[in-house]
Amino acid sequence: MSKTNFFLMGEEQIATMYDPTFTKKDAIKQGAQIVKNVIDNGNISKHEFTANIARLKAVVDTALDLMKDYIKDEKTNVLGVEFTPTNGGSTLNYNEDAIWVELKYELECRQELLKLAQKQFTIDAGGIEVPKIGKTNRKDSLTLKF
Repeated sequence: MSKTNFFLMGEEQIATMYDPTFTKKDAIKQGAQIVKNVIDNGNISKHEFTANIARLKAVVDTALDLMKDYIKDEKTNVLGVEFTPTNGGSTLNYNEDAIWVELKYELECRQELLKLAQKQFTIDAGGIEVPKIGKTNRKDSLTLKF
């Protein structure tokens, strides 16, 4: 489907694009199959394909986020998708507690000492050597901007 066709597609067509039996697992399989086809066939540039998927994702994500505002209080099940409203709840304002603020500051200071100890011999305020600690590598990623 070309981008022009997607944007010309009416709201009704989008609403009926998938039947109720099309599950999340099916969606994941379909996405994986599309990528496999792009790689195996080699007819389409991997970078062009990814660029257009990124744009399409931004369009769909925006539409979904905006539409959720109109249906956030409606519990229902449509086309096999369950819509369940949830209360956002609340978060405690820990920074209103002086003891918590002090402990957080001390923890941040310790983190800085641990970072420094990775590069050089370091002693904390109590005269104790700060140990070198292990590292866990983060997953590599690719950033897309448009």
